[in-house]
Amino acid sequence: MRGAEGQRGSEAVAAPEQRPIEPQAASQLSLLPLGPSAPLPLLDVRQRGTSFHEVPVRAILNSPASTGMGFWSLNPYVGCEFGCTYCYARDTHRYVVERLEGQGGRGAVTVPLPLGPSAPPDFERRILVKTSAAAVLQRTLFPAKLAGATLVIGTATDPYQPAERRFRLTRSLLEALLGWRGLTLGVITKSPLVLRDLALLQQLAVRHDLTVNISLASVDAPLLRRIEARSPAPHARLRALKGLTDGGIHAGLLIAPVLPGITDSRASLAAVMAAGKAAGARYAAGSALRLGSAARHRFLPHLAEEFPELVERYEQHYARRQSAQHTYTEALGRRLRALQREFGFPVGGEQQGKR
Repeated sequence: MRGAEGQRGSEAVAAPEQRPIEPQAASQLSLLPLGPSAPLPLLDVRQRGTSFHEVPVRAILNSPASTGMGFWSLNPYVGCEFGCTYCYARDTHRYVVERLEGQGGRGAVTVPLPLGPSAPPDFERRILVKTSAAAVLQRTLFPAKLAGATLVIGTATDPYQPAERRFRLTRSLLEALLGWRGLTLGVITKSPLVLRDLALLQQLAVRHDLTVNISLASVDAPLLRRIEARSPAPHARLRALKGLTDGGIHAGLLIAPVLPGITDSRASLAAVMAAGKAAGARYAAGSALRLGSAARHRFLPHLAEEFPELVERYEQHYARRQSAQHTYTEALGRRLRALQREFGFPVGGEQQGKR
């Protein structure tokens, strides 16, 4: 289910109202905005500087054709307070912000998105909030359009990041989905906040084929803090997993991303699977790190600080590619399958856990 999310076509944002073209400029191409941009509506500002902006949307569903993946997806937020250094969704955030800036007018973001080693972590400081997500979903979701494919919530930023406590967009999407039957649904999160919606998830599981994926790259808390300092601790995620499975939800672990040379040892992966098994996980699946251009700008300088011995290998490996080399993914796949067998998990991924 989980894979290369956050592609360029995956976040549909409504076109802003355009300023009228002055008569003398009508014959010229509009290469530059004709006047100052108005900012997106500000919804909230946190003490540590994170701001939340309302963004208009005309569509919420991302098709397999637009993302290159075999499932549909939707994301109520763009950007994520967890701010994991490696996150592929940094590229989605960069693209959406650049598109808004390029449009000018009402939809523009007034501060350009900087890149580079010294750039502020804009992905986790400026969160775009799709306040109309549930209403748009109700207008645009037609089961026949999905053609039996899975619809996944949270492929390009965590749907249960701290902002969800206030905005409750993920909950509103789940409530909207109660209006249909017979869909195949998935949720991906690192947050124990998912347990807030346990009763709602139980209702959805009666009406749909539902899977909840808890993402966890390592059970080594100090190690995890070095690569995703703001994300929930491993024990909190495992407690959430147990709460879900005890509540009858089909849930398991996504060991993702697997970081070469950091979390890919057999001992590390085995420890995650053992902890997942103890928490009642129905499956444990994993995938290797992907690094798009924006993610590289954030992750590689961080790698130089925390794991300098790995920098040269990463720079060579990911210099001209986003995904790990085929030889690495094949070896990782063999290791994961062997561990799945060892711990009694279905071999291959989360969907096999329902067979």
